[in-house]
Parts: sequence; C-alpha cells; structure tokens
Amino acid sequence: MENIGASVGVFPTQEQKEAEEGKIEEEEEYHMMRNDMVFYLREFPECQISGVAEWGEDSQGDNMKEPDTYFRHILTGQRCETPWAAIAGVAEFNEHHEEIWETLCMRIANHQNIEQDMCYEKRVEL
Repeated sequence: MENIGASVGVFPTQEQKEAEEGKIEEEEEYHMMRNDMVFYLREFPECQISGVAEWGEDSQGDNMKEPDTYFRHILTGQRCETPWAAIAGVAEFNEHHEEIWETLCMRIANHQNIEQDMCYEKRVEL
C-alpha cells in the first residue's frame, strides 16, 4: 500500500489571506450587562417607575452594543417603551395622584442623561 502524505495549511485559506490583508477585523467578545433602576419624584419618593438597561461591554468596559432601555409597568412588570405606558391602566389614580404620576413621566421624558443613568444608576431623583 502506498503512503500518500497530505499537508494541512500549506496554502492559506481565503479567510486567512483576507485577515492578513486587513479585510476581516477580529470580532471582539463582549459581555451582556444589565441594570435595573428606578426614577422617583423628590417631592413624592413613593412615586416610582422602574427602568431597565441592557447592553454589551468589552473587557475594557467600552460599549460594544448599544443600550436597550425600557420601563416596567408598575402593576404587571411588562416591558414598556415610555414612562406613560408604564402607568397605563392603573385604576386607583384619583385627580391628585394622576397629576403626580404625570409630573414624574414628564421629568423622565425631559431628563438629559437618561440612557447613561439607566445604565449605571440604581436610583434617580427627579
């Protein structure tokens, strides 16, 4: 029986050639991060809306994946895209409480560093 020798890796693959030429960038690994937090009113600390941020960071702590931010409904815990959706359908609101919740929603919507705070803070007083 004849011995046929085969060598592996003698000729670079197309992918190796492209990597050497800089056409393919190495993908950096990232870790999924999550922060659960609350926004609350200074005047009424019991009035709170929960927020969540999820994003990816590399080993140096740089954002690799844009943050996905959302709110949690105050009764059901379901994902909500706006603070108003997080309080929708709450039957206990009387006129006084409705004004307080509306104030909190407006302050959240007008908050300057909302994405940053949702990623790194546990409580934000508005």
